[in-house]
Formats: sequence, C-alpha cells, structure tokens
Amino acid sequence: MQYKSQAVAKPYFIGALALFVAQILFGLVMGLQYVVGDFLFPHIPFNVARMVHTNALIVWLLMGFMGAAYYLVPEESETELFSPKLAIALFWIFLVAAGLTVVGYLTVPYATLAKMTGNDLLPTMGREFLEQPLLTKMGIVVVALAFLFNITMTVLKGRKTAINTVLLLGLWGLAVMFLFSFYNPDNVVKDKFYWWWVVHLWVEGVWELILGAILAFVLIKITGVDREVIEKWLYVIITLTLVTGIIGTGHHYYWIGTPEYWQVWGGIFSALEPIPFFALTLFAFNMVNRRRREHPNKAATLWALGTGVMSFLGAGVWGFLHTLAPVNYYTHGTQITAAHGHMAFYGAYVMVVLTIISYAMPLLRGRAANSNKAQVAEMWSFWLMTISITFITLFLTAAGILQVWLQRVSDNPMPFMVAQDQVALFYWMREWTGVVFLVGLVVYLWSFFVKGEEKAA
Repeated sequence: MQYKSQAVAKPYFIGALALFVAQILFGLVMGLQYVVGDFLFPHIPFNVARMVHTNALIVWLLMGFMGAAYYLVPEESETELFSPKLAIALFWIFLVAAGLTVVGYLTVPYATLAKMTGNDLLPTMGREFLEQPLLTKMGIVVVALAFLFNITMTVLKGRKTAINTVLLLGLWGLAVMFLFSFYNPDNVVKDKFYWWWVVHLWVEGVWELILGAILAFVLIKITGVDREVIEKWLYVIITLTLVTGIIGTGHHYYWIGTPEYWQVWGGIFSALEPIPFFALTLFAFNMVNRRRREHPNKAATLWALGTGVMSFLGAGVWGFLHTLAPVNYYTHGTQITAAHGHMAFYGAYVMVVLTIISYAMPLLRGRAANSNKAQVAEMWSFWLMTISITFITLFLTAAGILQVWLQRVSDNPMPFMVAQDQVALFYWMREWTGVVFLVGLVVYLWSFFVKGEEKAA
C-alpha cells in the first residue's frame, strides 16, 4: 500500500544522489593530487578537497537514511507521516546548510572559517570527518532532532514492527553519538578516545542497525518471505552488531595512550566484527532464495544481494586484515586503512541507500518497477561501480603493503614522501579506476531517464 506522505522521500533521494556526484568528483581531484601535487593548487588544496570528499559522503548518506526512513516508516507503521511539511522544510534546511558549508570550505581559509563561525566559543573544528563549523554542527543537531520527532511520532501513532523499531534505535543512536563531536578536550588521548565514539560507533554500531532495517524492509517487499522469518534474522544481526561493534571500538585505542587491556578487548571483539556482516550476506541470499514471488524490480534485488556481499568483504574481510594489534602496529595509518574504508563504506552504506532508492523511486514515480531497458542500464551501473571499487581497494591494498615494507619494515626504511613516490603507480591505477566508477554513477543516474515499457507488479 502506498501512502501519500511517502512522497517526501523523493527530494531526499535526489539530493543524496547529487551530493554523491560531488563526493566522487572531489575524490578524483584528491586522487590526482596524490600524483600531481600542485593540481588545482592554490584554488582547491588537498586538505580542502579531502574535507569536501569525506563530508559530502557523510551528508549524502545521512540524507539517504532520512529519505529511507520517510519512505518505509509510513508503510511499516500503516499510517501517514506525522508532518510531511516539516519533512520538506528540513530537507531544504539541510541541503542549504550543506551547500553553504562546502562553499565555506572552498572559498575561505579553514582557520578564518573557524573564527567566523564561533569556534573560539566552543572549539569543535579541525577533527577528521568532523571538520564542520560549529554553526553547521548545531544545524545538524536541530535537523536531526526535528527529523527524529517526526519519525518517532509517526511510529507511536501507528503499527510497531521490528523494522521500524530497529530503524528508530539506529537513528536515535546516530543522533546521540554525534553529540560527542562537540566534546573536544585539550588532552589528545581523551580527544581521540571520544572522537571514535562518533566515527566508530556510527559506522560499526548504530549505522549497521539502519542498514539492517532498510535491507529487511526491501527484502520483505521483493521476496514475499514471511515477516516473522526476516525479523528473526534482523534480531540476530543487530545483536551481533552491538556486541562486537561497541566493545570492538577498542581496536582504535591500541596506540593513542589508553591502557594496554584495550589491545586484548579490541583484538578479540574487532576480530568478531565480520560475523554480523557474514550473517547479513547469508540473510540476503537466503531470503531471495526462499522468495515466494518474482518481483519485477530485478535491479533492486541485485543491489540488495550486493549489499550483503560487499559489506562483508569491505567491512568484514578488509577490516579484519589489519585489525589485530600485531598487524595494526605496522599498517596503522597506511593505504591499507584507505582500502578498507573505501570498500566498507561502499558495500555497507552506499549500496544500501542505492538499494532503497532503486526499490522506492519507481513506486514514487507511479510504477512498480522501471522498464527492462532502464533496469539493464541500472545493472550495468551496479557492475561498473562495484568492480571499480573492488579494484580501487586492491590497488590501495597493494600500495599499503608496499608502503609498510618500504617505510616501516625494511632494513633501511624510507622517508614517508620517498615511499609515496615508490607507490605512485598504484595511485595512478586507483585514479583511472575512479573514473570508471564515475562512469558507473552517471549510468545509474541516466537509468532513471531511460524510456521503455513499464513493468507491471
């Protein structure tokens, strides 16, 4: 059943995809600056390109999560959204704030931007991934609280299901953990200790609850499998996620001045973190294999299956490769970290947002699924982006292994920049593969405009 207020998800999905394009473009700029150091300097220095690349990633995923919530919560709760007008207003506030922040990064020196936006009153800037000015952070909190009010009121007045309950838990956890971005102690050990409460407990904690809820919703719709079966899987996955993810935060505490016991606790529980992602993969394939009907949206099914596989590889396998302390001692801060980050974010969060967009957008446009031609184009985009990110990960892994050997293990360790010159070939390969990824993203966007005979439900 379609609810009129689900339409508010559409601008969120469109805005998310626009920011996704910006993220990839600035990623390509950064990649080229690795090998052509003065590319676009001084207009877009590396530190600015990096801020835009990572901040755009975070904002567009948050926008995608919000769109997903606005779409699935009315359907799960069997009631209209509490306030569609509030949802639309929040979209424009969020989009304008994100745009102005990016303009600030690109046009004003970062130190000047800090002075202009009140960082002297409450210092919060200058921390990796949390570079947003104080005003932007405060705006994010206001938008998040208003969004959570809207979603929570909708759930409270309607049907309560495992999916919207887990989704709410993840969204509220996301908002609560972000509050630690305002805590910036002078002690660098404390600073890093609580910084991970945002970064790690987002991507390896509460975000995984959001991932599980969205994927469960889509799988119910495209497979027709009994809700009870999918909900049991969901409970198992979120339990594994919270147990391993929360204590597994310790694998970030190895070398920042925290007590030695974190090497034990962090090592044990971070080694267990691939388990929920493996369970997610089994979950997706098991549900599709047990499907009771053939859904016309084949592309959404492909994205759902891809989410399970790629999140397990990126977050699970590549995370495990360098999570144990004796290995991390050598790999910490190298390109192996970047390899893990790229595939993990793509597999777990980029793909699940594209899954819900792939499923919901045709319905929001008045059809059960896109035409065969459009779905073929979308499947091409899936393979172009997925194969590209796989090779990006492999090239960065190779660069990281060589970097570790040349810079940290060999009898005559090279200085950092000398070692970087030695791995430049892998950076070039990563850059060209990134171009292919951009092509895949363009094909994905183009697929929405491909004409053809519409699919019937």
